[in-house]
Amino acid sequence: MADLVLTASVLEETKTQIENTLIKAGVNTVLLIDEAGNIVVACGHKINDLDTTSIAALAAANFGVTSQIAKLIGEDDFALLFHKGKKDSIHVARISTDLILVTIFGDNVSLGLIRLRIAQLAKTIEKAFGQK
Repeated sequence: MADLVLTASVLEETKTQIENTLIKAGVNTVLLIDEAGNIVVACGHKINDLDTTSIAALAAANFGVTSQIAKLIGEDDFALLFHKGKKDSIHVARISTDLILVTIFGDNVSLGLIRLRIAQLAKTIEKAFGQK
């Protein structure tokens, strides 16, 4: 993992981009985490109602496990994970080599919208963090 240089301006700009792209579209919670499960940015309506530290750690671990499954079937990696629940769903996407975006949303938001918005947001986040 490369060293990430985090400045207050980069973090604030990233949070603003996430809020404008996903939270305003109806997403409940978004966590930008690193590969180790550390929270880089957290925002949304349900941040205080969730154990975001555990969610971040488990999402990173889930990504690590499925990466190994991908290798077993001849893939380099899986770029995203999606889990659908009765009321809420979670979309986990690799944004760059070091960053993972965890998006929690209800059934009032379509998966297609989430995927589209995350694809757009990924470019912005990569640029802000100086990654490819």
